[in-house]
Amino acid sequence: MLNLSDVSITHLLKKKNLRSFEMLRDAYSYSYDRLVKVALILLGVVVIIMFLPWTQNVRSKGELIALRPDQRPQTIQSVIAGRIEKWYVQEGQFVHKGDTILRISEVKDEYFDPNLLNNTQLQLDAKEFSKLSYEEKVNALDKQIAALQEANKLKISQAKNKVLQNILKVTSDSIDYQASKINFSVSNEQYLRMKSLHDEGLRSLTDLENRNLKLQEAQAKLISQENKLLTSKNELINSKIELNGIEAEYKDKIAKASSEKYSALSGQYDTDASINKLKNQYSNYKVRTSLYFILAPQDGYVTQAKQVGLGETIKEGDDIISIMPATYDLAVQMYIKPIDLPLFEKGQKVMIQFDGWPAIIFSGWPGISYGTYKGEVLAMDNFISPNNMYRILVKPAINSQPWPEQLRVGAAVKALTLLKNVQVWYELWRQINGFPPDYYKVNQQTKADGESKK
Repeated sequence: MLNLSDVSITHLLKKKNLRSFEMLRDAYSYSYDRLVKVALILLGVVVIIMFLPWTQNVRSKGELIALRPDQRPQTIQSVIAGRIEKWYVQEGQFVHKGDTILRISEVKDEYFDPNLLNNTQLQLDAKEFSKLSYEEKVNALDKQIAALQEANKLKISQAKNKVLQNILKVTSDSIDYQASKINFSVSNEQYLRMKSLHDEGLRSLTDLENRNLKLQEAQAKLISQENKLLTSKNELINSKIELNGIEAEYKDKIAKASSEKYSALSGQYDTDASINKLKNQYSNYKVRTSLYFILAPQDGYVTQAKQVGLGETIKEGDDIISIMPATYDLAVQMYIKPIDLPLFEKGQKVMIQFDGWPAIIFSGWPGISYGTYKGEVLAMDNFISPNNMYRILVKPAINSQPWPEQLRVGAAVKALTLLKNVQVWYELWRQINGFPPDYYKVNQQTKADGESKK
């Protein structure tokens, strides 16, 4: 019905007598009240959630590896070149340490002789007998050289005494020379003073001439002492030359006597070198024969053969087969961004989800997550990896649920590294502003004090 009139009659209506109108009004009022209550309840829940604790974390991916290097998959190489003659294992087979994996044969012609070890031993015995004859000759020459050296010592002792006498004479003459030099200097000063007094008319010419005469006498004595000192030095030089001559003479005699000794020693050393070379060759040949059998370095499973077939030739260092050790300690190898590196430290707790194991994860509330396993940071690389990220090693946490036995090396994992506990509103504010998680370290001294109080 259209309301065309400006006159309202709403006040004339008795709404209490209109049942449909009352029902409509009551329903609207009820819905509005309920909506307000629900909104208030939701607002209260949101406010409560905002003040709940939230654990900051860093997400990362990685894989399972063996903790120790000797427990990781390894490939076996051949030390020598050879030809595959026989296989003793197959892929997937378990082998013990020392089990034969395959046998190879020789491919180099210098090792084809079947009596190689016996022939080398005969050559070694012949060289040993030759060495004995050289040793006898050297002993005889040593006695002759010892006699010449004793005579040389006596002659040198005599010459050294003479050199010492000349040294003392040079010292004495040097002292006399210095005294004459001082005397000449004093006479010269006295002459100059006398000349100055004579020029002033205070001294006679006779006094000046007497002083000049004394100066000439002092100069003559100085020259004489200098000549005597030079003569003493020449005698010292001659005695040293005589000493060197004695040493040269006996050195020549000893050298002649030693010449034959050196010849004998040269032959002996050549024989020793040949013996050592033959021993080395014999040992190498003996060890090489043991290398024809490729052995398992440790207990493990044969995973993949790199070389196949019979009669195939392999080179030194070629990969032959790979082995996975039977026992190993698992660890997680994960990579983090450089910006997150300061947030990590040894012993830090990590939540791990293994690939293939179902899990329900609440990143902010690790306590109610399901299907995750605990770990702790074992080590951190100090250099960046080729993928421009830092590698972190995580081991199973102590006194926690053990990791599944079905895990294998190489399985993918996802990790949550637990950081500081904050409130939800703070975490939302941090995420909106793009701030990194809080950087903090546990005060070890405070922690130790707290434990001691307990």
